[in-house]
Amino acid sequence: MKSPIFELIHHVSLQVPDAPAIQENSVFLTYSELMRLVKSASQDLTNHDVVGLLLDNSPAWIVLDLACLHLNITCIPIPSFFSDEQILHTINDSGQNSIITDQTARIEFLLNTHSKLILSKGEVVISGKTLTKFTFSATASHLPTNTAKITYTSGTTGTPKGVCLSQEAICKVAASLKQATQASTSDIHLCLLPLATLLENIAGIYVPLMAGARVCVMPLAEIGFSGSSKVDFEKMLGAINQAQATTLILTPELLRGVLVACELGISISEPLRFVAVGGALVPPTLLNQAKQYGIPVYEGYGLSECASVVSLNTLQANKQGSVGKPLPHISLRIQKDGEIFVKGCQLLGYTHAEKSLKQDYFATGDIGYIDEDGYLFITGRKKNVFITSFGRNVSPEWVERALTNHPIIFQAAIFGEAKPFNVAVIVTNGSIRIQDLHGIALSINQSLPDYAQVKKWVLASEPFTLQNGLATANFRIKREAIYQQYQTEIEAFYEERLDHVL
Repeated sequence: MKSPIFELIHHVSLQVPDAPAIQENSVFLTYSELMRLVKSASQDLTNHDVVGLLLDNSPAWIVLDLACLHLNITCIPIPSFFSDEQILHTINDSGQNSIITDQTARIEFLLNTHSKLILSKGEVVISGKTLTKFTFSATASHLPTNTAKITYTSGTTGTPKGVCLSQEAICKVAASLKQATQASTSDIHLCLLPLATLLENIAGIYVPLMAGARVCVMPLAEIGFSGSSKVDFEKMLGAINQAQATTLILTPELLRGVLVACELGISISEPLRFVAVGGALVPPTLLNQAKQYGIPVYEGYGLSECASVVSLNTLQANKQGSVGKPLPHISLRIQKDGEIFVKGCQLLGYTHAEKSLKQDYFATGDIGYIDEDGYLFITGRKKNVFITSFGRNVSPEWVERALTNHPIIFQAAIFGEAKPFNVAVIVTNGSIRIQDLHGIALSINQSLPDYAQVKKWVLASEPFTLQNGLATANFRIKREAIYQQYQTEIEAFYEERLDHVL
């Protein structure tokens, strides 16, 4: 079976063989050189069924990923920020029999200490980068037929969940994104997210290469990353400007950092024409700030189970507050309870699932609505909806978005399950006294029905981050962890009310 993605990129290489395809600092690979490296790397991957990629951003990562597509080998991009336990889980869960890495000592120790018989260990050199390929005894795993890629999402728990995707589904998304973003040969895309991130993998590699554009990629440390969530934004803006990037993909937190750097007087690349932001809902204050600095930000929505992007604002159709209109291959249905169902691009199934998923519509677990103009709005997660003691359903994300729309509020977490009123734990953008929040609360509450309004506030002692366990790697807040940390202050408000009643 031919790879639809590889064939499209190969076709581009025949049309523009000498055009730059991949750039790492001052080193370029043309489209013809890229194809040659992919076919050479394919020879190192024969006789493998499931291959893991654990390495830093580099041209070698792209070459190996395309080689897996070319050979129809199941590829597993493994984020470097995964713990040893999470990496071992991906190996056992997927049935990997090979892993290619630039973290040789780490993987060798991991395999040896967990009774994995190493069958071979050898060097692989791609575009000047020396990697190690381990082959080892595989754990039996039954993957859905035609699984091309397994993306592991850490979510809110420590054990990653394996989402099995076909090349057909991935290609549909890439083709729709190419159309929606108007990707062209004049584009220069700078990869700022780890290539193991499904969104960057599809929108940052496949889309530009299918359009004959240039992909700029460099080690994450060179663009300001230290670990998974510490970033030197001055360095990041320097990389953006050096690349003369026209397109980027950011998370809300990365956008916030870029804007802080802009406030310090650092300019941003003038050719920039499309900055996609996703991974979590974007606070309106960030969108307004981006507009002030002339940064063309477009919010989107997606999930791994739908091969990343489902909807996206574009130059032609952009409504702030929404996550855009569905991509051309997508159909949406809103259930009576507000849950969003997606048709057109679903996962094949999960690793170790008893059978493949074959439903027409995929239940996303997100709640929202489509307005009269066809724009999708996300109001929260179905599982996060709580019911007050008055019997009212409240989506906390909806209220939190209203709060973070105020420039002084950076993050917020709302609680009120089985309670008579809602309490917010908030992180502010500057120093503020709790009594000063009353006026702010009054203005925000006026936009909300009484049952959704916030009556009491707790000022958080620190931002919600991955490091302190109060947010995920996608910058989504961890509600239960936040509640546990601030439980005493939250419950004190309800006890105080009970005392008044008694």
